[in-house]
Amino acid sequence: MDVVGVSFRRIRLPDLNLHVAEAGPETGSPTILLHGFPEFWYGWRHQIGPLAAAGLRVVVPDQRGYGLSDKPVGLTAYHLDRLAGDVIALADACGFQKVRLVGHDWGGLVAWWVASQYPERIDRLAILNAPHPGIVGAYMRHHPGQMLRSFYVGLFQLPGLPERLLTADRCRALRRALASSSRPGAFAAADLDRYVEAWLQPGAMTAMLNWYRALVRLPRATPPRVRAPTLILWGRRDTALQAGLAEASLELCDDGRIRWYDDATHWLAHEQPAAVNADLLGFLA
Repeated sequence: MDVVGVSFRRIRLPDLNLHVAEAGPETGSPTILLHGFPEFWYGWRHQIGPLAAAGLRVVVPDQRGYGLSDKPVGLTAYHLDRLAGDVIALADACGFQKVRLVGHDWGGLVAWWVASQYPERIDRLAILNAPHPGIVGAYMRHHPGQMLRSFYVGLFQLPGLPERLLTADRCRALRRALASSSRPGAFAAADLDRYVEAWLQPGAMTAMLNWYRALVRLPRATPPRVRAPTLILWGRRDTALQAGLAEASLELCDDGRIRWYDDATHWLAHEQPAAVNADLLGFLA
């Protein structure tokens, strides 16, 4: 895939193999980018080059179940603790003692969880439109509007049907969802073709949906605070996530701030890449 300066390899972790994109000097500050649903490493195509050019060592996995990474069977394989463990195992495999961690959407939930559970391993944390998983349940109970926005999570709990709906006609529903929830031009037709290729990998759609199915089974507990310096970038026009989730997540941070994008949606890294890159570089580099 034509992202200049990117190389690829499969990295063996204790539980599975991850397909990983890499760029930047090997001696640069270790920086891991985590994509969300329904993306794969290519979701960071606008960020990899600028971050690498600034001297960061950028590592971008297809997370478990996605793209060309392994796709374990069963819900327990997609428990949030497992997803967070992958990030630490990836850092270990790359020889990184501490990392700068960036996450969007589901990748943001994982990044939050890693920062809460493994504070000694995270140097800095940047989040794009993703709430801390520890605050979501309480927030939704107090904000019915967010419950309505999250109706699709309930749909995803059904066995089999969501897979059939989302893969029909070369994933027409997912292609439409990305286009309709973003600003015009954020996803070019050629980009969506690449997403379709990833979504139609054997076992991928079930694995991707299993992230949601496993999440609703998480026990509720008081989440550990986030000690690392944290930057939250949030597009206010997100149709799925209310801005209040960003504020509630910030309350868990010892050292955090929010940068609002008034004209961006959930897909701010695609819609305003130059501004997002500048904010990330100012914080990470």
